[in-house]
Amino acid sequence: MMKRLKRSLYLKFLLGYLLFGVAGFLAVSTLSARLTENYLSKSRAQTLYDEASLIAAAYSGVYDGKSLPLQSAYPQLEAVATYLRAEIWIMDKDGNIVLDSAHSWDGRVIPDFDPTATGSRSYMVGSYFGSFPRTVLSVSAPIAGNYRTYGYVVIHLLMDHVQEDAAKIMNLVYISYGIVFLLSLTFLINFNVFVYRPLTVITEGARQFADGNLKHRIPVTSADEMGYLARTMDSMAEKLSRLEDDERRFIANVSHDFRSPLTSIKGFSEAILDGTIPPELQAKYMRRIIAETERLAKLTENMLSLNSLGMGQTLHKTVFNLNELVRSTAESFEMQCKAKRIHISLLFAEEESPVYADASRIQQVLYNLTDNAIKFSPEDSEIEIACSERRSRMVVTVSDSGIGISEADLSRVFDRFFKGDLSRGQDKMGAGLGLAIAREVMLAHGESLEAQRRPEGGSRFFFTLPKADEKNLRH
Repeated sequence: MMKRLKRSLYLKFLLGYLLFGVAGFLAVSTLSARLTENYLSKSRAQTLYDEASLIAAAYSGVYDGKSLPLQSAYPQLEAVATYLRAEIWIMDKDGNIVLDSAHSWDGRVIPDFDPTATGSRSYMVGSYFGSFPRTVLSVSAPIAGNYRTYGYVVIHLLMDHVQEDAAKIMNLVYISYGIVFLLSLTFLINFNVFVYRPLTVITEGARQFADGNLKHRIPVTSADEMGYLARTMDSMAEKLSRLEDDERRFIANVSHDFRSPLTSIKGFSEAILDGTIPPELQAKYMRRIIAETERLAKLTENMLSLNSLGMGQTLHKTVFNLNELVRSTAESFEMQCKAKRIHISLLFAEEESPVYADASRIQQVLYNLTDNAIKFSPEDSEIEIACSERRSRMVVTVSDSGIGISEADLSRVFDRFFKGDLSRGQDKMGAGLGLAIAREVMLAHGESLEAQRRPEGGSRFFFTLPKADEKNLRH
């Protein structure tokens, strides 16, 4: 229904534009033709008047005592008349035609001749006192001598010639108008195809997204700005959809992670209170209650830490020895490593590696990465933590030989609340926040944290830190 309505509106718009084009053509053909003819009439009249004035000046010499036989003037009049495509008369002041370039009016008299009939204009359009059966453009210049007017030079031009020239100009106008109309129509069609329609589709996609349909995809695949906008909005919808899935997964994970220790705490506490657990075993179960409480505290601390990083918490950067921080962090996992018989190997490129960063936050990153490596490493395996130098930065790498990261999970391993399918079976204690926290810490430092699959098996995580320079050492 919507597509049919849009098609109907488009056809109406196209029909309206065509009608506008026809109406514009009629207006141009009427108004422009009249204006062009008036302009050419004035222009030709001025040209003819200039020629008439020159001829009149030549004949004025007769009245100054010069000799000018009239018969000798015919060749000149005929040549000028041919050039101008006009007819030239020499008249006296009473309207008698003394000379005619066409030899058809010699000796004739123009009845009702009035030299002032042109008024304020230098020309007149008509039959020139009934002398011509067709409309002519007539100009006259006085022949004067001794401060008196003795006659007139009159030049007649058929208006057909003016109209022919006007028609030639109008043909150019019509062609130009047609070209402009076709170009504008082509522009409108292209605008509709490449801008309006894609924009309509994108608008519909935005409405679908606003209504919560994040599975909708915008079918615009062009390589221009519209295609880029459509792909960007699709990517936005995909990320929003993924965020919703993550939030649902987070709620499920956190609910499970909170429910399990709370159930244990409640059960053990009730058992101690009602005497189900004998006094000699109460200390054991109290330690279990404390352990479950620590689990809740750690989960709450991770959530608060991630939230504070997302809100742009200020970093407290200082210069510290990275090697010492790595060594102390590794030592804190002594008990977990003994339990799984895991050996942590430390490799340092230099004896001391001073860096400029927030030491407590970097220790948190190292702790989370090491804890993650221990969780997913098998028994009797090795974890390697290496510090190497690359240009003006230190590179910290944490490698394990555990279950690795699947291709599907590699791009999402740092997402908040994300747990890969492999981790669900072996890490039921966490909520998928450790790696997300580590990434947020590194982003706050303006550095990167990357994950890779090791060809020989297992995973490798690495991040960079700026080395301390003289400017940092003064802080």
